[in-house]
Amino acid sequence: MKLFIILQNVSTIKKINMKKISILFLLAIMAFTACNDSTKQAPNQTEITTDSVKSEIVIDSLLKFNESTLPYENGILVANFGSSEFNPLNTEGKGYILYYKDGSLSPFIEAQGELSAPKGMFQRDGYLYVADVNKVVVFNLKNKAEKPIVIKFPKDELFVNDIAVDGNNMYVSVTNTGNIYQFDLSDVAKLPKATPSLYLNVTGANGLLINEGKMYIASYPADGKTTDKNLVYVVEDMAKPVATPFITKAGQYDGLALSADKKTMYTTNWGPIELDAINMDTKEISKVELQTPLAGVADISVVDDLIYIPDLAGSKLIIKSLK
Repeated sequence: MKLFIILQNVSTIKKINMKKISILFLLAIMAFTACNDSTKQAPNQTEITTDSVKSEIVIDSLLKFNESTLPYENGILVANFGSSEFNPLNTEGKGYILYYKDGSLSPFIEAQGELSAPKGMFQRDGYLYVADVNKVVVFNLKNKAEKPIVIKFPKDELFVNDIAVDGNNMYVSVTNTGNIYQFDLSDVAKLPKATPSLYLNVTGANGLLINEGKMYIASYPADGKTTDKNLVYVVEDMAKPVATPFITKAGQYDGLALSADKKTMYTTNWGPIELDAINMDTKEISKVELQTPLAGVADISVVDDLIYIPDLAGSKLIIKSLK
């Protein structure tokens, strides 16, 4: 998730009202993107095929600062800020989630004030967990009209970002502090009173991925300035949470996803803005060529031979064949 202001000094942030933060974000992105019109009523799809680039489908209708994707019932959920300006810390309550399947988009969770800047998502047992500003919001998918459960985080944990689950353990990253929290999902009813348990701290913890007992963590610099600590990390033994570099090339890493055969890890990068592929054996990194220009990519998903790429700053969803 692209962040253009320094978040580490929370005491400084408290002196800046949300209107000023919104202005800072807007100025930062005007150089490379413009707000998308969210009033269109039907998805706009364009298939792009060249000799060097595989087929891509681009959807730019109904999307407004779409940060994350999640496979769901043979389709994809897409989380949108819906805010008037590109501000991942906005509290406008305009966030919503769309459902994409078979070439069409439809409302899934409408904007009703519960979400402001929805980011990483997870779904299990009829509940949808959504990371948002300073909280995780849990929707009962069997009764969407039911008031959602809200899991509140400590006041300085502003940039709640991504969610990954292993068994009954849910892990949630917070980019501005680098903290990763652990929750017990065995009893959903207890979540509103749950106290976050600190699991690990990794500089700029952003995207999370758990595979075969290992946790992978994408690091994004909260002040937008890449350092040698902004890498992709791995926790080899989750019972002993120690993060070590998985790749040593510094970047501004955001989303993580594995290929169907688990031989390749895909990660989004804001510095430079691109989609990268990492060989899980050799750890060699290569850029994935896209025909569609990117303004800023976030939480990706891979389903079979397709990768779903949310262009957050550009308010587009790109679906690319990996064949």
